[in-house]
Amino acid sequence: MIFIIIITLVALIIIHELGHFIAAKKLGVKVEEFGLGYPPKIWGKKIGETLYSLNLIPFGGFVKIYGQEQAAKEPGSFSEKPFWKKSIIILGGVFSFWVVSAIALSIVMAIGSPTVIDDRAEGSGISEPKIQIIGITQGSPAFEAGLKPGDIIRQIEAGGQKFEIDKVGQVQEIAKANSGLQITLDIQRGGEFFEKNLKVRDSYPEGEGPMGISLVRTALKKYPWYEAPIKGLQDTARLTVLIVESWIMVFSNLFSTGSLPAGVEVTGIIGIFDLFSQAGGLGLSYFLQFVGLIAVHLALINSLPIPALDGGWFMFLVIEKIKGHPLNQNVVQKVSGAFFFLLVALMVWVTVRDIIRIF
Repeated sequence: MIFIIIITLVALIIIHELGHFIAAKKLGVKVEEFGLGYPPKIWGKKIGETLYSLNLIPFGGFVKIYGQEQAAKEPGSFSEKPFWKKSIIILGGVFSFWVVSAIALSIVMAIGSPTVIDDRAEGSGISEPKIQIIGITQGSPAFEAGLKPGDIIRQIEAGGQKFEIDKVGQVQEIAKANSGLQITLDIQRGGEFFEKNLKVRDSYPEGEGPMGISLVRTALKKYPWYEAPIKGLQDTARLTVLIVESWIMVFSNLFSTGSLPAGVEVTGIIGIFDLFSQAGGLGLSYFLQFVGLIAVHLALINSLPIPALDGGWFMFLVIEKIKGHPLNQNVVQKVSGAFFFLLVALMVWVTVRDIIRIF
């Protein structure tokens, strides 16, 4: 699984850079280097006019486009192209992430998309129903037992009997019938399987329930091949809107209270590995759905007007267009370089934090 995750993340980086690369080539701009990772360089080979390199710092990749960082008044120079061509080249990498998401989610729709359904839903197109925990009340029996959102309840042992679980109502009925008693939950968390014991409360605050968990029933729902691409595009658009709305909520809370909302955590490459592993343990549909989610996140992050990101380069283009003349390239390079090192430092800090949190 680790190998598959590494290949997937590397593929996302390559596809992003290919977006810039293909756009530049198609619009007649010379590409000097296509790099995986950031310097110092480990290996390189020149094919045609482009050097293909493998570099030491594994946090991304880059395409060095002739005339982008230093203006050059020659054919094939980025700086000599009109605004619309420059914009397509700069935003080609961002667009490629949305393409990846749409393709991944279209495949998910064709083979079976993880979907929330009610207890009555059955029939063709629906398979592998399961009950998942989506919320846990702090201090509740479920919280004390170490259950987590995303856990799947596969079986419950109560009163000397084992019950196969595939409906929310079953869990509620078993909890009600065993008020004040201990029960054992057979849990799946990603690719892990284990048991958790907890005592069902006979009294509890209104709205919390005897175990202190919120549940949903999910299943894989298949769509016909001709509908799958449309559904994939719709889901990509839906995820984009949801992520933007969640960012607005997070930053609003950060500015108003000075802290992140409860349950929100910043994660890095190690945390993403852990989430990928959990999604992969649930099956191909969940893995590809997570790939689509990560691709949309990366598209939006790269769209931010931060120097060193694609959105930052586009911001510089817009400023140039408004001013009517090129910006001072030395200033642009220094600002971009400073932000690049800040981003790398942030990624390293988050990665160390993930290692401490997970291991």
